[in-house]
Amino acid sequence: MNRIFSALVLMAAFAVPFVGTSTEPALAQGGEVVVLSGDITQNLTLKRKKTYLLQGGVFVRSGAKLTINKGTTIFGDTGSFLVIDKGARLIAKGTATKPIVFTSAQPANQRRRGDWGGLIYNGNAPLNIPGGVAQGEGGTGEYGGTNPEDNQGTLRYVRVEYGGFPISPDNELNCIAFQGTGSGTTVEFVEALNGGDDGFEWFGGTVNARNIVSVGAQDDSLDWTFGWTGMVQFAVVQQRADGSGVGDRAIEADNNETDFSLTPRSAPMFQNVTFIGDPDPTFSGSTQGIELRRGTAGQFRNFIVQGFKNNGLRITDQATYDQYTSNALDLQGFIFFNNKNGDNLAGTTLTALESEGLAAQKILNQVDPQLANPFSKTAPDLRPAAASPALNAANVAPKFSDSFFVTANYVGAFDSTNDWMAGWTSFASPAQ
Repeated sequence: MNRIFSALVLMAAFAVPFVGTSTEPALAQGGEVVVLSGDITQNLTLKRKKTYLLQGGVFVRSGAKLTINKGTTIFGDTGSFLVIDKGARLIAKGTATKPIVFTSAQPANQRRRGDWGGLIYNGNAPLNIPGGVAQGEGGTGEYGGTNPEDNQGTLRYVRVEYGGFPISPDNELNCIAFQGTGSGTTVEFVEALNGGDDGFEWFGGTVNARNIVSVGAQDDSLDWTFGWTGMVQFAVVQQRADGSGVGDRAIEADNNETDFSLTPRSAPMFQNVTFIGDPDPTFSGSTQGIELRRGTAGQFRNFIVQGFKNNGLRITDQATYDQYTSNALDLQGFIFFNNKNGDNLAGTTLTALESEGLAAQKILNQVDPQLANPFSKTAPDLRPAAASPALNAANVAPKFSDSFFVTANYVGAFDSTNDWMAGWTSFASPAQ
């Protein structure tokens, strides 16, 4: 297929009836199918009553704006991905009752991790890569720059399903990748479901996020490197050990893998987080809660970490311990429960810090947070019971002072009443 058409030509040339031939994916709605491929160079709006199919690499180029109306579904064909390039914007404003969904073009009961390549942002915000720019994995283009407030639009009430896949070692597409994305970009109420590699990955940049959910990632749920310095409040991870090695870490955090001292140093701020592993011994996956390594810094407050087969949380590499010593890496208000078959201390940061002669008092509790139904794979309820230690003010670390963060006087992502995941998220399991 010729991939140099403008968006307008694409709309005219590829708005064709879906006939279900053997060369077309089996799309759920049927009817008119609009195929998007190659470069989008002019403003384009996707509407709820049409069926959209991504084929190959689709790039929203600098100066163009892609608007997606609430309730719209976009299907990704095998090998496809969507890139919001430097200088481009994606305006995707769904609602709790009409979310925007990016999903696999396979039939609903046949969708698997890695069916397509996911959603990628290439922004102009700083990295700690020498030279200040990098090439995205999987041929997704250049990212990085000097504008920490770079604005690439709005992602609100959006679900990205079955996206991302490993191409070769250390060369993967993720369900959602923020590559040099700036703080002017709005990200809130976004789910990465059954990603073929990581759920969310941040490659440098300064982008912030609220109310994010990663469910069933093949590899890590939340991953960062190259100097990401954004802020996140209200985050959920639920891992699925439904195959050999599925679900590695809830967080895998690096500063830079080749030079642990490069700046700007990775130093995100996280508050109000609930991480649920999969303790099912049938499969080997869901191995670890949090791994902080390779010199990352960061501020982490009011976490629940429950049900991982191994460490609840671990710090590795002297460069990372150095961040803890200097308070550039700060851990407060954690509740661990039933990690490593209940032996929460073994191999966790508590033991590791003590072995280094460092204080660990800021990591608070190893008790049952009394969540309503954390391990359900169809309708999990992560709200704590009325008597939960997550609601005990003595266990709650102070709120960050930055105006991005709102007051939430509890440990974890939920209070006892408000389930902000209701209505727009999915917990469907992938086909095996």
